[in-house]
Amino acid sequence: MQKPRLNFWQIWNMSFGFLGIQTGWGLQMANMSSIYGYLGADPDKLAVLWLAAPVSGVIIQPLIGQTSDRCWTRLGRRRPFILAGAILASLALVLMPNCSAVWMAAGLLWVLDGTINASMQPFRALVADNLPDEQNSHGFAIQSLFIGLGGTVASALPWMMTNWFGVATDAVGSGHIPQSVKLSFYIGAAAFLGAVLWTVFSTREYPPGDLELHAIRARKFDWTLGLGDVFALVFHLPLRMWELGLVQFFTWIGMFAMWVYFSPAVAKDIFHAVKGTPAMEASGAWSGFCFAAYNAVCFLSSFVLLWGTRFISPKRMHILCLGVGAVGLASVPLMADKHQLLLSMTAVGIAWASILSLPYAMLVPALPKDKVGVMMGMFNLFIVLPQIAASSLLGLVLKTFLHSEPMNALVLGGASMGLAALLTLLVVTYPSTGPIQPVTDDSH
Repeated sequence: MQKPRLNFWQIWNMSFGFLGIQTGWGLQMANMSSIYGYLGADPDKLAVLWLAAPVSGVIIQPLIGQTSDRCWTRLGRRRPFILAGAILASLALVLMPNCSAVWMAAGLLWVLDGTINASMQPFRALVADNLPDEQNSHGFAIQSLFIGLGGTVASALPWMMTNWFGVATDAVGSGHIPQSVKLSFYIGAAAFLGAVLWTVFSTREYPPGDLELHAIRARKFDWTLGLGDVFALVFHLPLRMWELGLVQFFTWIGMFAMWVYFSPAVAKDIFHAVKGTPAMEASGAWSGFCFAAYNAVCFLSSFVLLWGTRFISPKRMHILCLGVGAVGLASVPLMADKHQLLLSMTAVGIAWASILSLPYAMLVPALPKDKVGVMMGMFNLFIVLPQIAASSLLGLVLKTFLHSEPMNALVLGGASMGLAALLTLLVVTYPSTGPIQPVTDDSH
């Protein structure tokens, strides 16, 4: 079926739910290390405590993609999963800041990550389902715009609660999560659910043809949930997915190192904070503000990507953005005070806008149309596997080779992102038609 071009507001409505999803992610990324710190966790244990995020993605995203490929309901193909994930994730966001022990926060993080993944994966497939190939870059760039906006507000919420709305600074002790963080998570839960509801009820999906609908209704329930088919697809993935997967692997090691170690690095080397003091809460709030800064830059850079990919191939744009992000992340230890950190975060934000959109724009044209959901879920493996590796090994590397200095982990993350930029040169892209298109790269 030839899919019609959608106008700006149709793409806007289809992507709006990502504002809520990234609000949930943003609160988690900016605050989980601080929450673990408030509850008494040691810095060299943080990477392992973050293991929930990548492991839940490995399991849930391919299964949700496979299941949504093979179903049709009154609400559509993707929207039932988007809505169910949002409801459960919003509940987890409400519960998270009320944890009183590290094990409680770690367990609830598994629930939060799993449900956010269940809601997020069908959003990527929804864009691929509804847009013609020449609008893919446009669609994913608008998703990136909402991701940047949601992440900006979510990451800054604890800082805003204290500095704009007068929420009192708490005496931070073991087992105590500040009121500013609690209120931020409650607001995030409402925003998550509200934004997803907007997309669910303002966006239509193309129904399957009569033959596909008959096949869907005749298919017997698979007690393996399609895992066998998912594993079989590993041997039939397009070459471009493997090429982009290698880029993603090192990109996300860099991002994961920042998410885990930026907050303790700032607390130790910029604020010189000690556990149980107001400086620790101030450090956590400023770390969140820095995360808001890179998400704000991501938001603004998304407009540049919308314009720039008309003239520059997504591949070349991605190389440039990753290189800038690598320099930004590796430069964090060179910053002398908290305000200079915003320079590093500006560079990371430029890379983040590209990471969230251009790999998907390069990938979608290479995917078989009847397996878009499951293959985009499998592409997520190239995001979560490096995070699993980092979760398992970064703590040991930090302790053994990096002198237990969180700042050194950020430098390692910057080097990994720089390697990803170089590996993007190996990705083979082909031209398509339309106003936003990848052009043949003559670097091969």
